[in-house]
Amino acid sequence: MLILTNAVLAIMIGFIFAMVIGTILIPILRKIKASQHVSIYLSVRHKSKEGTPTMGGLIFILSTIIVTVILLLLHKMTITYNFLIILFTFIGYAIIGFIDDLLIILRKNNNGLTEAQKLILQILIAILYFYLFIKAGNEPLIWIHALNFKCNIGWFYGIFILLVLLASSNAVNITDGLDGLAGGLSFISIFTYAIITYYTGWLDGYVDIAMLLFILSGSILGFLVFNIKPAKVFMGDTGSLALGAILGSIAILTRHELLLIVIGIVFVIEMFTCILQRYYYKLTKKRLLPMAPLHHTFEKLGYKEMDIVKIFWIIGLIGAMAGLIYGIWI
Repeated sequence: MLILTNAVLAIMIGFIFAMVIGTILIPILRKIKASQHVSIYLSVRHKSKEGTPTMGGLIFILSTIIVTVILLLLHKMTITYNFLIILFTFIGYAIIGFIDDLLIILRKNNNGLTEAQKLILQILIAILYFYLFIKAGNEPLIWIHALNFKCNIGWFYGIFILLVLLASSNAVNITDGLDGLAGGLSFISIFTYAIITYYTGWLDGYVDIAMLLFILSGSILGFLVFNIKPAKVFMGDTGSLALGAILGSIAILTRHELLLIVIGIVFVIEMFTCILQRYYYKLTKKRLLPMAPLHHTFEKLGYKEMDIVKIFWIIGLIGAMAGLIYGIWI
């Protein structure tokens, strides 16, 4: 009952703060014309979204940080190295996304940070992550729980961390193409990892990390009030990179990196459809799918936006339930 009480309380507080911040922030974003141009390839179905403010990820980012700071000051939460790792990764990737969104707004086109610039910043965060990870007393292990298999890979674990963070952050970023899609799937995945973390008793600071994830889950729900169709604000790279990074980060800390493939199954499918489309076109000069990522293919086939979102949410929920069974009971 304790986990249920703590989870409900944290989600409720995060939700309320996100609602308040969203109500204040969205008019400000509109006033400063913080909008992203819709791609010409999506202009027919997405023309009505032109001018919708972006950087809405600030709603759940600010809400999570403010609530966390308040609880820390009230001594309801405790800072550990592992807690700092999660918070650092979340804020670090949010800053990368914020810079990218800001450049897009200032340049009045869709050209933000280059791939090389993003990669350099992400490598820097991965290096600091690895330092904090080892400083916290964590071993650089590849750990498959069901088989009780452990393998110490030393400094190669730093490269592994980079690959996980790159994959998870970019997968969420790619999925953020329909109203409520990435936000809803992120809520499902982060809430699932919050429960798994709460039952990871061997992890130093696991209760406080779980609380942070519950607060973020509630904040995402508050954001979704403004983001589901018709969206009043988009999360932008500010939000999507931060959510993807915290998912990768908690998967690493709980030693459930491979489980992220199941819990974030939709993110994985979306990312791989983009990769397949890109390299298939380079090899054949033909398109494998009508349009990538996959949600846009469904749009091209005539499915309604909310129907696609609901189908993907259901798939994500099934993956999350399967992940919970493995992460807690197996």
